[in-house]
Amino acid sequence: MSKVKNKVTVVTGASKGIGAEIALEMAKEGAKVVVNYLSDKNAAETLTAAIIKNGGTAITIQADVTKSKDVQKLFEETHKTFGKIDTLINNAGVYKFEPLEMVTEEEFRRQFDNNVLGTILPIQEALKYFNENGGSIVNISSVASIKATPMTVVYSATKSAVDSITRTLSKELSGKKIRVNSILPGPTETAGNPVLGTEMEQYIVANTPFGRVGQPKDISKLSVFLASDDASWITGQKISVSGGFD
Repeated sequence: MSKVKNKVTVVTGASKGIGAEIALEMAKEGAKVVVNYLSDKNAAETLTAAIIKNGGTAITIQADVTKSKDVQKLFEETHKTFGKIDTLINNAGVYKFEPLEMVTEEEFRRQFDNNVLGTILPIQEALKYFNENGGSIVNISSVASIKATPMTVVYSATKSAVDSITRTLSKELSGKKIRVNSILPGPTETAGNPVLGTEMEQYIVANTPFGRVGQPKDISKLSVFLASDDASWITGQKISVSGGFD
């Protein structure tokens, strides 16, 4: 039996990378998926078409998760199409690695707006649509929140904030039967983070007990589990998916 059959799942930032793989895996396991994107409409629609071609159910909705009106539209359109919401996967985010001396106010705000506010606003709106059975919220954080890494002072701070959001809301929303967990990916190979064949890959492999760079599927399978009823007794957790790179 599919682990998340008919569970309506909103995946933010799902047009590519980890988000796209999560959307694919959720659909493969029977979920009805909302592929949210900010700007890459072609990639999002291509992903949705692939899901449908493989027998899954998916729709594409554009929304900027840092803007409350866009987030309201995202959930209104989801509810209008599917009639309910069971799972929210907060994947949308940005990063920039640079030394402390290079950090600007603009970059600070860009990362905190996208990674922190862009986590809070979708959760806030989703509360209006979860039903009496509760639901699951999965926040895609980063191993950077627990592993001290030079050149990531702002990014690490945003992901630590995401983990705090997870812990706090796991308590605050427990009465509504809503589970909240964080996934902390380690270095992962994506189109936006091409590390294979680079010195960075050598560093990652040398410092990872399992001796390889992470792949989006490593994260997507855990996302499915946390969305499923198999994880009904798991909340408030930070789960590293890094091959030991932490």
